[in-house]
Amino acid sequence: MSVPDPLEHKVARTRRLLSAFLDRARRVAVAWTGGKDSGVVLWLWRGLLAEHGLGPARALCVDTGLKFPEVVALRGRLARDWGLDLVVARPDVDIAAYPAAEDKVACCRELKIAPLKRAVADLGLEVLLTGLRRDEHPSRAKREFQEQRRDPDHLLAHPILDWTEMDVWAFITGQGLPYCGLYDQGYRSLGCAPCTARSGQGERSGRDPDKEGHLEALRDLGYF
Repeated sequence: MSVPDPLEHKVARTRRLLSAFLDRARRVAVAWTGGKDSGVVLWLWRGLLAEHGLGPARALCVDTGLKFPEVVALRGRLARDWGLDLVVARPDVDIAAYPAAEDKVACCRELKIAPLKRAVADLGLEVLLTGLRRDEHPSRAKREFQEQRRDPDHLLAHPILDWTEMDVWAFITGQGLPYCGLYDQGYRSLGCAPCTARSGQGERSGRDPDKEGHLEALRDLGYF
């Protein structure tokens, strides 16, 4: 039986992965959802930029209009406290009249993927850093640390891909990082409010099962 890497080794590896992008820092953004995983990536990237006299860290947040108020509040507070260059991408739809969550693939394509692609193109990004982890969903078990994406052309990088949920919480606790209070209320994974519930089962079991079953199709469309 293989022995899991200590968290300190994973942190060091993540820092090395991130360091490879310092020479094009102005063309790098963190895909920040307001959740625990992308929050860790953002904190590490921000710290690395500061060490090298670079910054501010750019955070790209796709706001579907259906985020939990607690997530939106955290986003605003950390953008201010951490001095972030925050870019909020929104869908080009009337969210009040939109049939949210009726067709999960169409909903994610129009509310998440379309504004994400538009923002990546408009910002001229070369690298988008995510908080994706292999252990959070079977469809992500074989993902690579870097993936070349088209339409628009950019590199999708997953610096904490080999971290576990426990690693993330151990790091947050050890560093005293702020996180959304919904996690203390029984949520283990945060998405749009209509498709997210409390769960004591698997990490993403609180996510809508219909949407979860289409993650591969959504990835092909441009989702993480």
